[in-house]
Amino acid sequence: MTGRRGGRPLVPAYLSTGGVARPSRPHLERLTVLTRDGTPLPPGLPAAEQALLELLSGGALTLVEAAALLRLPVSAVRVLAADLVDQDLVQARAPIPPAERFDPDLLKRVADGLRALKHQ
Repeated sequence: MTGRRGGRPLVPAYLSTGGVARPSRPHLERLTVLTRDGTPLPPGLPAAEQALLELLSGGALTLVEAAALLRLPVSAVRVLAADLVDQDLVQARAPIPPAERFDPDLLKRVADGLRALKHQ
């Protein structure tokens, strides 16, 4: 979380999660989108969770983006995010699935139609 010149964090990742190794919500993926509403923060939140909430106050981030900005492993941020979702302080949305592949025949027909319009 807090870095020093050598690049290693001052606080080990397992301490930032309170020693918890597995998230309470295993469905959180690297590309899960995290957002925060304006809910007031309860007192006594751990520093790592407060840091994650501060990041999310600027908008939505994927879990992996938050991990990079916090300089924590993705596994640690999954634990933090799951805890915040459990407290209704953060909303997690499943990643948007990749679009289905386009039909090459349809693309060819559209291109042919555009060429026909051009020559009219």
